[in-house]
Amino acid sequence: MPQIIVLPHEELCPNGAAFEAKRGDSICQNLLDHDIEIDHACDQVCACTTCHVIVREGYNTLNPATDQEDDLLDKAWGLEPKSRLSCQAIVDKTDLVIEIPKYSINMAKEGHRKD
Repeated sequence: MPQIIVLPHEELCPNGAAFEAKRGDSICQNLLDHDIEIDHACDQVCACTTCHVIVREGYNTLNPATDQEDDLLDKAWGLEPKSRLSCQAIVDKTDLVIEIPKYSINMAKEGHRKD
């Protein structure tokens, strides 16, 4: 089984995490299944950017992003070349290292952040 390594995130995963991921499920669903409460305001239907992650390792093994995902990513806070919406990135055979950005658009708009 592939492993997902989550780099430390101040609020969602302060010490980081590592767990065996379920192939065929999205990164988002895998995170939620392992009690990492990543925001997913649209309920994982590719209609927002709140589940944005940066794939530090394993990016090229994920399914390709759709045009819809790419259009939404343009609105994500902290966008990088290896950014994905975690609800759309499907885990395959390879280990992944992901970083959850410090803020999502929801956190910034609704004030759900620690300063």
